Amino acid sequence: MSNADIRGKFLWHELLTTDTSGAGGFYPKVLPWRTQPSGMPGYTLWMAGQAQVGGLVALPADATGTPPHWLIYVGTPNVDATVEHAQRLGAKICKAATDIPNVGRFAVLADPQGATFALFTPGPGGGGSPAPGPGVFSWHELATTDVAAALRFYGELFGWTKGPGHDMGAMGTYQVIERFGSQIGGMCNVQGPATPPSWLSYVEVTDSARAVAAAKGAGGRLLHGPVEVPGGSWIALFLDPQGGAFAVHEMPRAAATKPASPPPPKPAAPPPPKPAAPPPPKPAAPSPKPAAAPAPAAAPVAAPASAAAPKAAAAKPAAPKKAAKKASKKKAKKKATARKPAKKKAAKAPRRKVARKAPRKAAKKKAARRAKGGKARRHR
Repeated sequence: MSNADIRGKFLWHELLTTDTSGAGGFYPKVLPWRTQPSGMPGYTLWMAGQAQVGGLVALPADATGTPPHWLIYVGTPNVDATVEHAQRLGAKICKAATDIPNVGRFAVLADPQGATFALFTPGPGGGGSPAPGPGVFSWHELATTDVAAALRFYGELFGWTKGPGHDMGAMGTYQVIERFGSQIGGMCNVQGPATPPSWLSYVEVTDSARAVAAAKGAGGRLLHGPVEVPGGSWIALFLDPQGGAFAVHEMPRAAATKPASPPPPKPAAPPPPKPAAPPPPKPAAPSPKPAAAPAPAAAPVAAPASAAAPKAAAAKPAAPKKAAKKASKKKAKKKATARKPAKKKAAKAPRRKVARKAPRKAAKKKAARRAKGGKARRHR
């Protein structure tokens, strides 16, 4: 790849942190990464499979007040010429152009709004980037105080162009940026005056929800997501345990799992029309009602046997009903006659008792008279 082809391309990503050992243990739990020594003292490589995707280094001792952060490296054919151009556009130098033996030349700048980024001119044979896939950086996002000004600055410096914009309501417009017609990132307003302008890098993952669970379990802090964004991708934003911000990016899910848009209806098999009201339930054994059925206009005088059959069938049930009524009346009469003698016996019973009581009283009276007569004779 020639140096002319690397202009405006994201070539490298570097984590500067206060705890390289802790960061080295955290990220491989969340992303499909592993660490590997670089051969340079104090510098570790991030590996996605066999591809080098970034670096890990301690924050410089003189970076007082600078929090842990990811630094993006953007390609340029000539670091020194681009530094001068950036200064004329209002950028500030954070680290002057410096050579890295057998690697290339770089410089660190702050854009006119204050976001930090690096310029990089790779050495001979460098400048390549891994093929897209899980573990590779897939999107880059600038949060700034002036989207229009930032777009002009980076457009002049790297040739980036304005892509489509997405209205985010109170958050403003999310402005997509393109390189040679391909979308490479976006720009948006910072959320609140206390948030400084900065670049955020996204790493591709196969499952954003799994990455969220892993980050939480490893001590990271979830800032946003996972949430679906225009185009069908899923994203989630984090702070690592040391405070470095990063994001994950899950590509649009399979159409069979979550279609981007509902499929059009098939005209060959339209759905059946719905009735205005549900039909009434059918009785299990409907009884014909010949009296209510009007006779056809051209019906013959003598109805056929098939037409008379329902009438006969309707008349038959009347016989058993009458017989049942007669039988019930007979039973009622029998019961009534059976009860009458019992009532008469019950009525005579008290009369017998009265009859028994009458002789007893007469006998008592006789006995009383006899006793009186006896006493009278004694007195005499």
